[in-house]
Amino acid sequence: MLDKLQAESAGWRRERGDPSLSEVHGSIAVPKKSGIWRFFAFMGPGYLVATGYMDPGNWATSLAGGSRFGYGLLVVALLSNMIAILLQALCSRLGVASGRDLAQACRDAFPRPVGFVLWLLAEAAICATDLAEVIGTAIGLNLLFGIPLEIGVVVTALDVFLILWLQNLGFRFVEALVVALLAVIAACFGIQIALADPDWGAVIRGFAPTTEIVSNPDMLYLALGILGATVMPHNLYLHSAIVQTRRHDGTTQGKREAIRLATWDSTLALMFALTINASILILAASTFHAGGTGEVADLGKAHELLNPLLGSAMAPTLFAIALLCCGINSTVTATIAGQAVMEGFLNIRLAPWLRRLITRAIAIVPAAAVTIAYGERGAGSLLIFSQVILSLQLPFAIVPLIMFTADKRKMGTFVAPIWQTVLAVLAAALIISLNVKLIFDFITGA
Repeated sequence: MLDKLQAESAGWRRERGDPSLSEVHGSIAVPKKSGIWRFFAFMGPGYLVATGYMDPGNWATSLAGGSRFGYGLLVVALLSNMIAILLQALCSRLGVASGRDLAQACRDAFPRPVGFVLWLLAEAAICATDLAEVIGTAIGLNLLFGIPLEIGVVVTALDVFLILWLQNLGFRFVEALVVALLAVIAACFGIQIALADPDWGAVIRGFAPTTEIVSNPDMLYLALGILGATVMPHNLYLHSAIVQTRRHDGTTQGKREAIRLATWDSTLALMFALTINASILILAASTFHAGGTGEVADLGKAHELLNPLLGSAMAPTLFAIALLCCGINSTVTATIAGQAVMEGFLNIRLAPWLRRLITRAIAIVPAAAVTIAYGERGAGSLLIFSQVILSLQLPFAIVPLIMFTADKRKMGTFVAPIWQTVLAVLAAALIISLNVKLIFDFITGA
């Protein structure tokens, strides 16, 4: 009863329950002494989050944008990244200051019916995210090893056991896998960019705003696709949960430092994600656009065209390796996000292997059915449909996040600064309006 009264006095309807991802909560110690090792102790969660900003859906939009309009949409990738940095900083603040991840905060702040609806929407987003990653991984296996898509979809289920094994060793091993795969992706694109030899002057100019993005309807549509599909709902739930894996000082000063270092972690990781996304667009611009092939949005077609355009058999292999690594990373983080969402909203504890198997089965069944029936073309359509589902759910994750972090009763001295809240509201309004337009265009066939 006392806990409930304390929760209500702090602005929450219910007391805080058991932490999500309890098997890794507070499992990583933070050194007592200040210094570089203390900073490194907080590095990791941001890179898990960053994988969601370079998933196969982002690949498709970046390839299409670069192949059709050259370097002109690089500024949109930059804007998307700045918005992502802002929102993920709010996630760090919420997780560290309140001890609640976003799912728990929704459960503790809203009436049960509202929380239940938000849970259903979050689960739909998790499944849609996992669906896209499963398809992307299957395409990568197909391009690299010639494994049929329908078999590749089923093979992706094996990463459930990989996650369980790594978490048994410690959450640091999960983070190490993700960082290692990100390094492989970066190396692959670095070599491909060197082979493509882009016009670096045009690359720099591409980061400058241009009125053509607004005046050209086709260019605007692709810009909306890049911006609208960048911020994914599962990343907000994921980050606010995994930032709590650090066992830091629980004092006001300790929490303040934890928020600052966790924000630096996500900011640096997302800047790294920007280099990957920009590399995809630059590669498409310097090969497909410069080569006059027209718009290329299909991953398989992009792989096929790289060899004749760059004159190197290594280029398509590197492309396939990067795609496979990206798909594995994304499925790992989406599955962990699925566990955080179920535990946070419902306070239900299932065995980790069972929870992850359920999440993966929900994604694999439709993916396998479509790829068996329609092949790669059907898989591509399913990938687009999954992005529409994500667009529908996005406002229901962003708006509560801003509400909680701007509420002084809930956050106390850790309430977000006014300037940060104002920027977040503007970013949310932009994302919501763009997603509404994307959904409208999808429905009307515009």
